[in-house]
Amino acid sequence: MVMGSAATADAASLRYYDTAPGIRLNVRSGPGTQYGIVRVLPEGAKVPIFCQTPGTTVSGYYGTSNIWDNIDDGEFVSDAYVNTGSDGYVASRCG
Repeated sequence: MVMGSAATADAASLRYYDTAPGIRLNVRSGPGTQYGIVRVLPEGAKVPIFCQTPGTTVSGYYGTSNIWDNIDDGEFVSDAYVNTGSDGYVASRCG
């Protein structure tokens, strides 16, 4: 995977999280459903979270959340489809 400017976290401490089972997750260019889809993750994908930011509220597999996870430079997924084990923030806020 090519790391962009979002990859400022120490790679050794970077965690990967499971996405919702049976879901092909849309990856968007920004933190909301109004942003275009840049790619679709396959079922069973694991994603890193470089930072998190509030955006469109989405009801998904893991509940309802307005948190969006930055998984690569210019790529965001709804936290409602990522198994972080928390309803809150698990990474720093995107600056």
